[in-house]
Amino acid sequence: MPPMANGKQKLELTWIGKENRPKLEPRILIEDPAKSYHAGFRHGDQQSAVSSQAATTDDGPSAAGPPSGKDFFDNRLIFGDNLLALKALEQEFTGKIKCIYIDPPYNTGSAFTHYDDGIEHSLWLSLMRDRLELLRRLLSPDGSIFIQIDDRECHYLKVAMDGIFGRDNFLGTAIWQKRISPDPDSKFISATHDYIFLYARDQGRCMMNRLVRTAEQDARYANPDDDPRGPWTSSDLTRREYREHDFYAIKLPSGREVWPAKGRSWSVPPETFEEMRGENRVYFGPNGDAMPRRKRFLSEVRDGVVPTSWWSSEDAGKNEDGKREIKSLFPDENDPFATPKPERLIQRILTIASNPGDWVLDSFAGSGTTGAVAHKMGRRWIMVELGEHCHTHIIPRMKKVIDGADPGGITESVGWEGGGGFRYYRVGPSLLEKDQFGNLVISKEFNSAMLAEAMCKLEGFIYAPSTTDYWQQGHSTEADFIYVTTQTLTREQLQKLSDDVGPNRTLLICCGAFRGIKAGDFPNLTVKKIPKAVLAKCEWGHDDYSLEIQNLPVVEGKSGASRGGAEDAERPRTKAHRRKQAAANSASLFDMAETGVSRGGAENDGKQTPTSAPPREDFFDNRLKGI
Repeated sequence: MPPMANGKQKLELTWIGKENRPKLEPRILIEDPAKSYHAGFRHGDQQSAVSSQAATTDDGPSAAGPPSGKDFFDNRLIFGDNLLALKALEQEFTGKIKCIYIDPPYNTGSAFTHYDDGIEHSLWLSLMRDRLELLRRLLSPDGSIFIQIDDRECHYLKVAMDGIFGRDNFLGTAIWQKRISPDPDSKFISATHDYIFLYARDQGRCMMNRLVRTAEQDARYANPDDDPRGPWTSSDLTRREYREHDFYAIKLPSGREVWPAKGRSWSVPPETFEEMRGENRVYFGPNGDAMPRRKRFLSEVRDGVVPTSWWSSEDAGKNEDGKREIKSLFPDENDPFATPKPERLIQRILTIASNPGDWVLDSFAGSGTTGAVAHKMGRRWIMVELGEHCHTHIIPRMKKVIDGADPGGITESVGWEGGGGFRYYRVGPSLLEKDQFGNLVISKEFNSAMLAEAMCKLEGFIYAPSTTDYWQQGHSTEADFIYVTTQTLTREQLQKLSDDVGPNRTLLICCGAFRGIKAGDFPNLTVKKIPKAVLAKCEWGHDDYSLEIQNLPVVEGKSGASRGGAEDAERPRTKAHRRKQAAANSASLFDMAETGVSRGGAENDGKQTPTSAPPREDFFDNRLKGI
């Protein structure tokens, strides 16, 4: 146990390699307008207002669509490694995400058969830890995160999350019934449920919504004594502890006296009980001779139902429902996803943890269910996906949602008719690459605008190019700016910049080189050379932090190879497909070290590589040439 600041020991989970952390590069996100999609009109202006709490349906609680007059067009679909994508989102979205739902790959498959016992848990936990720490920073102060997991890694994950989020911020575990029939191929116990851990960013500020009441729940209320306040149900009037003040005799209408059972006491003091009796809020049974019970009226509990830890398939759907929903969208395909989530499961999560207009994030997007449900419920959303099904399934699915052409899932229950849109981004390339001599230089894929945006992220500036001052490419405060150029700046050019900046503002200049100046010449300027100034900031050229089991490094002394060979160009779409490939290719995954295949080798031609944005004239640099 490591010591705490106050000298006490702190309980925490440790594992092999826990101290090793990646130095992530804050990549830029490059928008591709051709893959973005928006409705041709603001649909909210043409439909009636929808309440933030939906009406009761036979299928269980439903949540609202977007408020009248509001369609969200700034949703984001990001293609690329999700760890790099989360790092790219950090600057803009820290403290802004209200609800996060993730269904990460579980630690399964035969790829770990070549590891020493316990190594696989360490690798998986390290990869999850890196992502969870970023996700926590993205959460708003009143936000929460839901993580779905099976029983293989749930216990390790729970303790790890206690360390990241704090045990006081653990709100509970939901047990979701993902299937209703046992798997006949199971050797021991057939798993019919998953766990969903719920943590708050700050429990003291986190507020959860209640679920809308169902007709079945309302049917539990009756009115046997014809109370004018309407149907009611009763609850126990004792508590599970002895309190001397609340341990007293109650005289029943029949004349008999009753006391709480041994070790218990009444839940209210005697004066409160007499008030309740006078208001006819106590029920003594049909003959007036039963233990008193508190009457709770349906008219007083219309605000909803507190969620329980058991989420039945009847209330939250099951995997088969998710498959049917996907099948209705892609009728010509045969189960492209092994375990797609039903829309009602995500609807329940978003109903509990968010409100219309809130930001929702899923960094393991899969088939895109989270984005589809969030869109229909009027939430803003961000999804991240590395698999090619980002293009083959998520984009077509979201287009149908936007066009109002997705009749399945929760569409009918929330009254969804279409609208809104999303912007498609890909994770940009690494800023630095190695030249023919092995030196790190600025990547050829970067134009001037991309370079300026990347340097803003690296130096902690907000990228916001000015339309009037060419040297104002970003800012950290109202008076502190950044200017990025690959030129070599002379003393005369720096003097001109210093004069333009003035005595009440400051400017960070990142340039290829500078000459003719010494420290203190320009008090309002800070000049750095690039790329020298950023060489030690992060890992450059590392494009794959994938949570794919087969991508993980092998233990020292074992043979192995990284992903990226020609045979890996066709990336399996689902977890089930990946597990099958891992089993089929276990020899190729762990016995190829001597071949020298690496992520960046010649055999990696099949791997998709981001292309740069269209070249753009360096307007800012040309302005300097005339000085």
